[in-house]
Amino acid sequence: MSNDLIAKTAIDRRLAEIIAPVIEDLGFELIRVRLQGGKQATLQIMADRPEGGINVDDCGDISVAVSATLDVEDPLEEAYHLEVSSPGIDRPLTRLKDFETFEGYEVRLETNQQIDGRKRWKGVLAGVEGDEVLLNIEEGGEIQTIGLHLDWLSDAKLVLSDDLIREMLRQKKEAGVEIGNLDESAFDEIETEDDGAGRADDPRSK
Repeated sequence: MSNDLIAKTAIDRRLAEIIAPVIEDLGFELIRVRLQGGKQATLQIMADRPEGGINVDDCGDISVAVSATLDVEDPLEEAYHLEVSSPGIDRPLTRLKDFETFEGYEVRLETNQQIDGRKRWKGVLAGVEGDEVLLNIEEGGEIQTIGLHLDWLSDAKLVLSDDLIREMLRQKKEAGVEIGNLDESAFDEIETEDDGAGRADDPRSK
């Protein structure tokens, strides 16, 4: 079942329904899908391995399979550009298990409604409880733990830190992903909005 973090709009949700099974058949997981407008629409798909660690070749395989499926299903009337990427290091969190995996790391959250007079939150993940994301925040010099329902969240992203970089490199090494090319320029790339460390572009036209 999709939520706002995975797919925000009606067309995003429809695309997620089509794309997710294709990606899962290849052994990957759909992290997020976004159809961005502009002179030419861009369909951004973010995917990962269940254990973490996806490379450029994987993104290329996903791009080929997704393109073939979309050609058959034909959910988009206008021409579009397909972009498949990894989540990157300061990755978006879109599923409950993501919030469990990165417990102890700093995160920025945004809610789709005001809660206690605010919609933006920054703190340290404290795991999950039921369908709530637990967050340790500082209020008045004291640390408080709050719970935010997953369905309340419209955006959630890890904050880039040295500890996070070390953890992501450890995951990639364990997953057997080549990390020799992860130099400083790779970290520069992930700081741009929605860019992943690995990406395959496929311009599509109708």
